[in-house]
Amino acid sequence: MKVSFLAIEGLKIIEPQIFSDARGYFLESYRLPRYQEAGIDDSFVQDNVSFSLKGTVRGLHFQTGQAKLVTALSGTIWDVAVDVRVDSPTFGRWAAVELDDTSRRQFYIPDGFAHGFCVLSETALVQYKVSAVYDPKQERSIRWNDPSLNVTWPIHDPLLSPRDLQSPFFSEVFA
Repeated sequence: MKVSFLAIEGLKIIEPQIFSDARGYFLESYRLPRYQEAGIDDSFVQDNVSFSLKGTVRGLHFQTGQAKLVTALSGTIWDVAVDVRVDSPTFGRWAAVELDDTSRRQFYIPDGFAHGFCVLSETALVQYKVSAVYDPKQERSIRWNDPSLNVTWPIHDPLLSPRDLQSPFFSEVFA
């Protein structure tokens, strides 16, 4: 597998080796020793899968102590991570990567980042491994279109949950 680093410390793109032939393809979606060699030492304890329609935005969500490994199983998404590590020099900055079912790239998002994505294809099936079991008392969110973050979403009129419509602004979460 190939590992690339983004401009914000901790964020990584993982490109698996894909073995294709006339029957289809094979790849390893996760092997602990390889991820440890890449500096990803998280113990993933829960797998989540979401199915979404084109134009859906999910996020920006985070839970203290939870890293994520995101994969688009089908379709194409634009995946965003926002640095919410208060002592980080990149606090409040974001990075994004396109994930799809052709390249099979993964986006590693360590603890200390809010996460969200939007669906660019007709539908998308997204899997994310997480390093802490979901705890609704620990989960927080930030408004997806907060002007202080200036995330450049590639859509204009998204499908949103009531929760994402009403999430607090960054300055309210980190007052």
